[in-house]
Amino acid sequence: MTTLDDLPIRDDLRGLSPYGAPHLHLPVELNVNENTHPIPEDVARDIIESIARELMTVNRYPDREFSDLRDSLAAYLNADSSAPGLTRENIWAANGSNEVLQHILQAFGGPGRTVLGFPPTYSMHSIIAASTGTEWVAGTRDAEFQISPATAVDWIERTKPDIVFFCAPNNPTGTALGLDTIAAAYDATDGIVVVDEAYAEFMPDGDPTALSLLEGRPRLLVSRTMSKAFAFAGARLGYLAADPAVIDAMRLVRLPYHLSALTQAAAVAALAHAPEMLAMVDDIKHQRDRMVEVLTELGYTPWPSAANFVLFGGVSDPEGLWQQLLDRGIIIRNLSIPGHLRVSAGTAAETTAFLDAMRELTPMVAPGGASDDPR
Repeated sequence: MTTLDDLPIRDDLRGLSPYGAPHLHLPVELNVNENTHPIPEDVARDIIESIARELMTVNRYPDREFSDLRDSLAAYLNADSSAPGLTRENIWAANGSNEVLQHILQAFGGPGRTVLGFPPTYSMHSIIAASTGTEWVAGTRDAEFQISPATAVDWIERTKPDIVFFCAPNNPTGTALGLDTIAAAYDATDGIVVVDEAYAEFMPDGDPTALSLLEGRPRLLVSRTMSKAFAFAGARLGYLAADPAVIDAMRLVRLPYHLSALTQAAAVAALAHAPEMLAMVDDIKHQRDRMVEVLTELGYTPWPSAANFVLFGGVSDPEGLWQQLLDRGIIIRNLSIPGHLRVSAGTAAETTAFLDAMRELTPMVAPGGASDDPR
């Protein structure tokens, strides 16, 4: 049988593995940070009607500039009082935030250029870097998964990257990132600084996001997604807020008509119902905090999370605990961080099922519940 080794694949791709989160259908799926709450029925009907209208002209190419969608996204972001009065000229969108990040690396990365990230972080950052021929430079974090301004600046001065990636809140740790770190990193480089804010809606109420730093910083890019808070993972819609010149750069590398008319219609309709779509966020945050409380009582060491998931340590046998949960119809995520597993916050029923199973499996806790600092 032919394998990759038999094909003339690029040398820099040899030996790499694709993104590989298990895709299993089980009663309780809490492994990929989805929003497990269903879309409200009246909102779903409106989205379906919008898609149906677009189907009548689906024989034609979609709006290449997805103007209505960009207007809707700008209006949504401007509801955040810290946003600097965004317009469609500040907005880009693509098929999930992964494609947005790919566009960024296609435009500003590539062979001979480097991107600095801070593992453990979103695994697709390094995978997309590899796919675009951009060298991935792995910085280190401070204690408790933090990144101080001094640490960020030190890594930038030592490695002189063309692009710097931050994930705020960070995946898989849930760690928040101070705006002072982002600002210091921006001032320390002449390159692009990207803040991946896929989980921004789950941050504490009132906390400013990187949107508040955009004004006067044309090399700062803030990536978002509708997959998480909007429960829109299957629709595949990610977006970017940045200086209009950055949006022009995105046009140079995107494929023609990369956003289908149906995707645009669905996203615009969902954004028109933003309050209803986001009504579930408070419950998700409650379930997240509930998991932190109970896991702590059970002797594990959950890390503080500003996202819709919890990374917890103190696990003597992560693979064994993962399998025992799987045997009970519950899937969470083993990220190969020593002594740790990650679980997404689900509905109240899903969270209860997970916590009840964990109560049964407490012997899997490491002695004393302590975990090593996995920097």
